[in-house]
Amino acid sequence: MGTEHTEPWQWGATDAAEAVRSKTISPGELVGSVQARIEAANPALNAITWVDPADVAAATAAADQAVVDGSGLGPLHGVPVTIKENIDVAGQPTTHGLPVFADTIATEDAPIVRNLKDAGAIVIGRTNTPEFSMRATTDNPLRGRTNNPWGPDVSPGGSSGGAGAACAAGMGPLHHGNDIGGSLRFPSFANGVCTVKPTSFRMPVYNSTAPADRAFLLQTMSVQGIIARHAADVALASEIMIRPDARDPQQPPVPWHGPALDGPIRIAVTTASHGYPIHPGIVALIERAAGLLADAGYDVVEADPPPVVDAAAQWFRTGATELAHAMSDVPDGVGSDTVMTILDRYYERGTQLDRDTHIRELGDRTRHMRQWNLFLDEHPLILSPFLMRPMFDHDADTHEEGLDDLFESAMYSTGINWLGLPAGVIGMDLVEERPAAVQLIGRRFREDVICDAMQAIEERNGALSHRLW
Repeated sequence: MGTEHTEPWQWGATDAAEAVRSKTISPGELVGSVQARIEAANPALNAITWVDPADVAAATAAADQAVVDGSGLGPLHGVPVTIKENIDVAGQPTTHGLPVFADTIATEDAPIVRNLKDAGAIVIGRTNTPEFSMRATTDNPLRGRTNNPWGPDVSPGGSSGGAGAACAAGMGPLHHGNDIGGSLRFPSFANGVCTVKPTSFRMPVYNSTAPADRAFLLQTMSVQGIIARHAADVALASEIMIRPDARDPQQPPVPWHGPALDGPIRIAVTTASHGYPIHPGIVALIERAAGLLADAGYDVVEADPPPVVDAAAQWFRTGATELAHAMSDVPDGVGSDTVMTILDRYYERGTQLDRDTHIRELGDRTRHMRQWNLFLDEHPLILSPFLMRPMFDHDADTHEEGLDDLFESAMYSTGINWLGLPAGVIGMDLVEERPAAVQLIGRRFREDVICDAMQAIEERNGALSHRLW
C-alpha cells in the first residue's frame, strides 16, 4: 500500500487512518476527497444509493475537532465507510432493496455500525442490494441496477454488489456487506477486490428494524463482513467489527488473533470441480496463487478436502426449506416478479424437506463439519476456486439455464456457508476480460490466518482493482 503519489480517495484504510493520526491529512480533507470521487464515479455505477449530507458533515466536523483537541483517536478515525441498505444506521432507511421498506427508518445503529463508529469511522453512504438480498447480482425496483466499473455487461455480483462496485471504483476504502451464500465473496470476485466471510456468529448481526429473528439455520449461515481493496484493511476493519454486543447472545467473545501456528503453515490446493467444467483461466489463477504463497514461505501441497458438493447440496436442501417457511408470510406483490421467479427456482432446486428429514439433515451437518475440521487440522488453509467460471452477465440468474449454472459453479461458495467456515476471496487477474479471484478457506475463528495469506498474495500479485485507475 502506501500514500505516495496518489489522491486520498485511492488510499487504503490502514494508510488513511495513519495519515489522519500523523496529521498528514485531516478527516475533512479525506472525506472530501472520497466525496469528490463519489460525485465523479457513482452516477455511472449507482453503487451508493443513499447519502445523508448533514450527518456526514456533522460526523466529519466532530472528527476534525477531535484531532485539534488531541483526543484519543480510534483505529479508523476519520476513515470513510459505507453500509449496505439491509443493516440499520440510526436515522437512515433500511430498505432491503424493496419499495415497501423505503420509509423504514432505523432508530439505532446495528452493533457492527456502532463498532465502526466507535473506532472513528465515518459513514458516508449506503450501498445497493437486490430485493431481500437474495440475488447474485444487484438490481431492485427501488434503487435500480448497480453497474460494475469493469464494464457495462458484467454483473457486480450480489447481494453486496453496491459495496463491491463502490470499493473497486475508489468510493472509499471500506464497504460493509453480508453473506449467506456468497454475498460478500461474489462482489469481491466480480469487482476484483477482497473480503473475508467470517465464521458463523463471529460478528454481531442484530438489526432493530427486523420484525423477528430468523430461523436458526438462516442465522447460522448468514454473517456480516467488510469488502476492501487491501487484505490488511479487511483484517483491520474485521477486528473492530467483531466486538461482542449483548444483543447477540450467540456471538462468542473470541479474539481476532489466535495462537501462532507452527510454521511453515500448510496450504492444501484443490481444483476439484465435482463434475463442473471448471474454466482453465480459474485453474491458472489458483496455480499462480499457489506459487505466490510458496514464495512467501507457506508449505503448499496438492490435497482435496471432503467433497464440497455434498455441503452445497445440503445448503440448498435445508436452506430452501427454512427460506420457504420464512417467506410464507410475505404478502404478494412485495417482491418483483423477477425476484420471486428466482426464489421459486431456488425452492425447486432445494426440494423442500419434510420436518423429519429436515431435522436429520441439520444433525448431519455436524458430520460434514467434523470431516472438514479434521482436514483443516492437518491443512490450516485450503486454496480453492470460488466461482469456477468467469463472472456472468447482468440478469444471468433470470433464466433457468443461467441460474442452474450459477448454482453449480458456485458450490465452493454455498458449501462453505453450510459448514460455517471462514473464507477469503481476493481478486487476482482478468479471465475473459473480467475480474476473477481465488478463495482461501480456514479453520473456525482463524480469519486472521486467512487475511495474512491474502496479504502475501497481494504483496506479490498487486491489487487488481488498481488497474481501473
